[in-house]
Amino acid sequence: MEMLKNFVRLRWHKSKSDAGQPKAEGMKKSDKMTINIRKATKKDLPAIHALVRELAVFEESEAAFVASIEEYARDFEEGIFESQVAEAGGEVVGMTLYYMTFSTWKGKMLYLEDFVVKEGFRELGIGQLLFDAFLKTAREKDCKLAKWQVLDWNETALKFYKKNKAIVEKDWWNVKIIF
Repeated sequence: MEMLKNFVRLRWHKSKSDAGQPKAEGMKKSDKMTINIRKATKKDLPAIHALVRELAVFEESEAAFVASIEEYARDFEEGIFESQVAEAGGEVVGMTLYYMTFSTWKGKMLYLEDFVVKEGFRELGIGQLLFDAFLKTAREKDCKLAKWQVLDWNETALKFYKKNKAIVEKDWWNVKIIF
């Protein structure tokens, strides 16, 4: 995938939760930021790992986040998963992590395991750029569908996916065995 350069007109709203977010702090609505969406490399894995931890904290499940950076590196090298990152000012501020799977009813499917934008960079259009790049990748791989999960209480994510014409299935339950 070629590197995509995008210019985002900032829609920045300061709130108490924005404290400690130096990159976006103080930006004006008229400011522009260059966002690069590109395929991740091994060098990006520490930033990706940190973003997944941020997501686990957001989901109030940090204790369940046990995958090490070494496991990420090994599995990335083996092609178990791929990732795309969003960069702003040379810093990774968002990512999608996905892998190929198969639907017995539809065929090839790209599964979006995680999708996160750093807290201080949300609501700036970066998530839409990442999501569009993920969907483009699915189409380029000739997938018949893309699939992912969303927590039922994450209203912001649900609104985002519905805006993007996603089908939110409510009649299937998640089942797993942890080894």
